[in-house]
Amino acid sequence: MVEEVIFRKFLEWLSEDIPYWDLTSEIIPSQATCEAVVMAKEDGVAACCEDVAPILEKMGFTVRVLKKSGEAFRKGDRIMWIKGNMRRLMEIERLLLNILSQTFGVATLTKAFVEKARRINPNVKIAATRKVKPGFQYFEKKAIAAAGGDTHRLNLSDMILIKENHLKYFNSVGEAVKKARELASFSKKIEVEVAEAEDAVEAAEAGADIIMLDNCTPERARRTIEMLRKKGLRSRVLVEVSGGVKLENLEEYVEAGPDIISSGELTHSAKAIDISLEVTRVRK
Repeated sequence: MVEEVIFRKFLEWLSEDIPYWDLTSEIIPSQATCEAVVMAKEDGVAACCEDVAPILEKMGFTVRVLKKSGEAFRKGDRIMWIKGNMRRLMEIERLLLNILSQTFGVATLTKAFVEKARRINPNVKIAATRKVKPGFQYFEKKAIAAAGGDTHRLNLSDMILIKENHLKYFNSVGEAVKKARELASFSKKIEVEVAEAEDAVEAAEAGADIIMLDNCTPERARRTIEMLRKKGLRSRVLVEVSGGVKLENLEEYVEAGPDIISSGELTHSAKAIDISLEVTRVRK
């Protein structure tokens, strides 16, 4: 089912590139075939090759994935081998590379976050956010997971996350949590975004499962976590730190003691990895 969904999405994106026909690829005879490889032009971490391969196979190509999701590669490495109709491959070349270069970028940055954080605390989770490109969430979240990160919410139906604007309707954090608990299925967790230590305590006492400390400094996060501990609430909730977390200041946030560190950087600021498609053999 998932393969069908992403295949339809691929065709939809391809229709933007080829609304009628590809004028350039028409110069290649329709019967010509070729072999080609996706090459790395810089170091990175692979992701989503296994998701793209079935798409190519549905289009008649033979594919071999040479670098699995989560596997590091170096400049000059071959990442994927493709064989099939040459004209068709030329038509999809840029879309294929765009998808992979973006997912490789997300995986590469996520891996850097994960490795840096776990040198300090092996148990801390590095998580994504919903700051993803519209239509591209599947690939970006798969890239996060491939690199050892946590996908967090995949959509708004996954869990309850009460944010600042939701709280403006209620008289207190506790009231909002209690209302959420009334409506939530037993299978859904409740997370609350707070800025102050007192609100974190109130949310925990009201029955929240996760406390998100949003846009706070490492020192404030440390103080809030310590307050939860002193009140005997620390073991009852997971603590997530989010907002303003970058690779450069990650260590300070890990040392503050949260269970989860989420960052939009992983998706909205990941640099695409430079890759290319190189035709290695042509059969006329």
